Amino acid sequence: MAKPTEGELEILQVLWSVGPATVRTVNEQLNTLSAKEIGYTTTLKLMQLMVEKGLLRRDTAARTHVYVAAADEGSVKRNLLHQFVDKTFRGSAAQLVMEALGQHQASDDELAEIKQLIEKMEKDQNKTL
Repeated sequence: MAKPTEGELEILQVLWSVGPATVRTVNEQLNTLSAKEIGYTTTLKLMQLMVEKGLLRRDTAARTHVYVAAADEGSVKRNLLHQFVDKTFRGSAAQLVMEALGQHQASDDELAEIKQLIEKMEKDQNKTL
């Protein structure tokens, strides 16, 4: 699957949130979320390109075309994160986490969630040994 651009990722996030939708619906959602106005034809063209790239599927059965994300949110995020970690942190997830925690004041709830994740990962790793 092709790597989505920033604009394409915004469209995917709308579709993951609302489900299958028309260009008008996606454009309205984008304009609700964006500080600057995004034209309908810009959204249409971008979504047409996304179909060609395999990021979206288009149902042409009805008069108004309905678009749906071709990949699930989790797999796209994992792929983008993997690429980011490889390019930015030379593949080190630890460096990514240390940088993120160093630049962001984590709440008590976030820290507890991180600790639970680490404990789960340690348990899973011990099971495979």
